[in-house]
Amino acid sequence: MDQKTVLVTGASKGIGRAIVSLLAEQGQSVFATARKAEDLDSLAKLDNVIPIKLDVTKPEEIRAAVTTVERRGKGLYGLVNNAGVGTVGPLADTPIKEYDLVMDVNAGGPVRMIQAFLPMLKASRGRIVNIGSLSGTIAWEILCAYAMSKHAIEALTDSLAEQLAPDGVDVSVIVPGNYNSDIVRSAFDRMGIGSDGEEPPGADRSEFPEPDDVAEAVSRALFDPEPRRRYTVVDVESDAELLVRAQLQKLADINGAHRFSFSRDRLVEILDETYAKDAG
Repeated sequence: MDQKTVLVTGASKGIGRAIVSLLAEQGQSVFATARKAEDLDSLAKLDNVIPIKLDVTKPEEIRAAVTTVERRGKGLYGLVNNAGVGTVGPLADTPIKEYDLVMDVNAGGPVRMIQAFLPMLKASRGRIVNIGSLSGTIAWEILCAYAMSKHAIEALTDSLAEQLAPDGVDVSVIVPGNYNSDIVRSAFDRMGIGSDGEEPPGADRSEFPEPDDVAEAVSRALFDPEPRRRYTVVDVESDAELLVRAQLQKLADINGAHRFSFSRDRLVEILDETYAKDAG
């Protein structure tokens, strides 16, 4: 594989760090972004990695990142939109400031990054990989704001893939299940949950596997000759079943009693046609 230049946001730890580590081990040239000095110093110790200070909500830092990549003179082949934050709680109890932050980072950040780097990605006929979530399909009751932001990533991926197909730029979304990360603990810390010294349930995700499979899926989305629109990455069958059942429930709702409802047999025909197209 010829060396490609890839930029990964939110690379300090968890899924982002795993992506950067794998791509660097594969010999790619990786721009890895983070907000804190200690994380940038840690990333700088990796071979083939160039750290960039970047907050995806700050346009001036994004412009500076564009300048850094341009000055390197190798263009940009891949953009991995991984930076994200979590939040929990009923919508009625979610402060608007918290809601705005989640939407600004998770949904607004990828848009800003894509707009800024799209000329380089078009020039290289490259790839955009967005990191989604099970919550992009399943809207759990205590994850309303977070699920809204990840549903937005699904729409962004589908719309952008159609927009950029004529330019030779492929767009994919990775849909991870439960993996070890600090996203829940960081959300609790920001929201003051557990400030009494007791760690709240769900903060410790060390029981889940490291996100190596997620990084592998990102690599495939970047370098497969014909990348898929979606890469589902789950560690247990129950997560996969949850996704399928959620989509089938939506199908049943959409096809419910209305003037043009399809019969079960016709739905099966459409499913078979979709599978045949996917296999082709």
